[in-house]
Amino acid sequence: MLEAVNKDDVATVTQLLKRGVEAKTTDREGNSLLILAAKEGSLKTVAVLLAARAQVDARNALGETALMLAALQGHLEVVRQLLVQGAQVNQLGEWTPLIYAAVKGNINVSRLLLAYGADINAAADNGVTALMMAAREGHRDLVSLLLANGADPNLKSDAGLTALAAARAIDRSDITELLNKAGAQ
Repeated sequence: MLEAVNKDDVATVTQLLKRGVEAKTTDREGNSLLILAAKEGSLKTVAVLLAARAQVDARNALGETALMLAALQGHLEVVRQLLVQGAQVNQLGEWTPLIYAAVKGNINVSRLLLAYGADINAAADNGVTALMMAAREGHRDLVSLLLANGADPNLKSDAGLTALAAARAIDRSDITELLNKAGAQ
């Protein structure tokens, strides 16, 4: 079953589910079939697994969900499908799907997560926010989107990092300028 999911072999996945293979099957790292399919952007396999009642918010050994990994990889339609099925958009005290999307600057995924109520200022367990991550990774357009939607430019991580400090650290004056205009100190 794991191989069929990894290859996005919908016919085999469907057949194995009909034969009684559990949708909650996991690999050695605790990745559920749904997590694996979402990470790969396998939209049809995700749909089949959700129809088979796969747990939409199941976590792997690292605490990651299908929504988090789909957001990280920028799989917009998979993210949409998971949200429609009730995936949690906010996991407080952990890295949220919005923070995952910010790592790679996935702006369309970020827009969708915000439309579904993602907390724009939610901080991970280390205090990092999506804005800090977008600034640190040099994603100017995402920084702009987050600021336009109310991201607080003055929040600090547990290590004292701000979005402004992150932008300065990578010498991104364009992002620094955006943050300054938004009142960053």
